[in-house]
Amino acid sequence: MAVGNNGILHGKPARIKIFAAVLAVSLALTGCGGAGGGSDASDNGGGNGGGNGAKAGNAGGANDGKAANEAADNGAGKSTGEQVTLTLWGWSGTFQTDFTKLVLSEFEKQHPNIKIKYVPDQGGTDKLTTLIAGGTPPDVAILDRFLTGSWAAKGSLESLSPFLEMDSEVSSNDYYPGVWAETTYNDQVYALPWGTDNRGLYYNKTLMKEAGLDANTPPKTIDELDAMAEKMFKKSTSGGYEQVGFIPWMGQSYLYTQSWNFGGEWTKDAELTPNDPQIVKALEWMAGYAKKYDMAQINKFNDVMGKTGINPFWTGKVGFMVDGNWILNDLKSNAKVKPTFEWGVTPMPSAEGYPQTTWAGGFSFTMPKGGKHPQESWELLKFIAGYKGTLLWAKRPNAGNDITAMPKVNEEIKITENPQLKVFVDLMPSAHFRPVTPAGQKMWDETFRVQDLALNGKGEPKRLLDEVKKNVDAELKKLQAK
Repeated sequence: MAVGNNGILHGKPARIKIFAAVLAVSLALTGCGGAGGGSDASDNGGGNGGGNGAKAGNAGGANDGKAANEAADNGAGKSTGEQVTLTLWGWSGTFQTDFTKLVLSEFEKQHPNIKIKYVPDQGGTDKLTTLIAGGTPPDVAILDRFLTGSWAAKGSLESLSPFLEMDSEVSSNDYYPGVWAETTYNDQVYALPWGTDNRGLYYNKTLMKEAGLDANTPPKTIDELDAMAEKMFKKSTSGGYEQVGFIPWMGQSYLYTQSWNFGGEWTKDAELTPNDPQIVKALEWMAGYAKKYDMAQINKFNDVMGKTGINPFWTGKVGFMVDGNWILNDLKSNAKVKPTFEWGVTPMPSAEGYPQTTWAGGFSFTMPKGGKHPQESWELLKFIAGYKGTLLWAKRPNAGNDITAMPKVNEEIKITENPQLKVFVDLMPSAHFRPVTPAGQKMWDETFRVQDLALNGKGEPKRLLDEVKKNVDAELKKLQAK
């Protein structure tokens, strides 16, 4: 899942229309945009998110006129008031039941001329791709923000920028900067953010005390983490681990996570940089754990953890573990989770000289290409992913430890009164996001491939990441040629 940036993300910020006369012309012309982009992009992005007070979603430069003309042709912006039925593609199960009852029913009350037909996800994104290609897409669909850029690049999503230009009800300022940036590709906005999450360090205070450590002083740097974790590894009489201090690839700890803890950057000046020297250092550090603590023995320990039916941290056998805010829900939702130890949550440790940070993901609502009711679809989009719908969903009884993509809503429902959840919420304004690029999915997959090779001693990190750089550049060139 998933998302913000402190200047590290690389999406392009929206521009502000300055002159009222220009804006007036734009309002008259724009509607449902079809500026799709021309290549296959993937990844949720890091960007400077929505831009310094700029109103969200302007189509920069020459694209403005193109988007406006396409919008006018499609009839977006023309509210007919006639009865229409919109199809919404979303998750099945309890989500469908709750979302329909709490959010969609309220939308229908406020929009008596619009009825919603909920279509449960059938076959995932492959099925959705088929529907779009066949000209029978749902009007609105939920999509991992990680995929927004790629779908926009291959022309599968309608641009929302013309609607945003006309409608002051939704603004980039309503969302966390990086969350907004993930929805933007080539200066066009293709989705509205919905929900987010990020990662922190869970620490076992009881194991820290047993190891002679100050349980109220969790590690802030990688060096401190390494030193503390070393004191917690314990082997059984059979030689396997019965307790571990830290495993850099357990839970939500993998190369993307650790790269940012080491100050790595996945893009620079629009170039993909998976072989950034700091990312290389992160992978070398991870491989060092595999060698020092014996990958085979760690795998055996992980196998045992996998049979417990609960997150490894809740077993009390792990000193430190990187995971998301969502595992806090296990405390109520999983009857097997009954921690008998003291624990806490803190930001992840970082390499010396780099700030503690996080990375975040999440979902979005989009308007698939080719829908028959763009204006009504926009009304639905801005309701469910805007303030009204986000607040309704956030207030549901079983919301647990969810974080919304809207700071205002998070403040209103007072989620920071939960001290553990507050750690994650406080990190959102500076959270990192995977880069918005047509080759994002390829780069994501490649990082796991080379991580596995490095951990198992089948390649040097520098050479492996140079290989990733070569592969993603080739993928990007291929996609941009389409």
